[in-house]
Amino acid sequence: MATGPSRQERPLSPHLSIWKWRPNMAVSIVHRVTGQALAFLGLLLFAWWLAAAASGPGAYAVFASLAGHWAGQLVLIGITWAFFQHLLSGLRHLVMDAGFGYAPAWAQRSAALVFLLALVLTVLVWAAVLGRRGLLP
Repeated sequence: MATGPSRQERPLSPHLSIWKWRPNMAVSIVHRVTGQALAFLGLLLFAWWLAAAASGPGAYAVFASLAGHWAGQLVLIGITWAFFQHLLSGLRHLVMDAGFGYAPAWAQRSAALVFLLALVLTVLVWAAVLGRRGLLP
């Protein structure tokens, strides 16, 4: 039995109730998530591609058929977006590490720009890939 003052619940941090989600908060979290996705899924796919290419035409045909399937294409598009998102977010962090871009307005705009440019670059890359295959007009 406890002897002493009654135990009171400790107050919770108000950070969840006072902060509004902003692009710079989202880009920081998405940077970490895309880094993990690239490190695990991207590396796994890259290793599989290399192993399939080194194993001969039969193994590479299996890889190519799965990568060419709509679900495989969706994964590859996602990895492409994650690459550009992580790259651009990393460049934004590099600029900020150099001491620039801490003004709230610039921080919000640059974070939103990272999301926009990552999408635009992903669309451009896949338009070129699909256009080269004759899948786009």
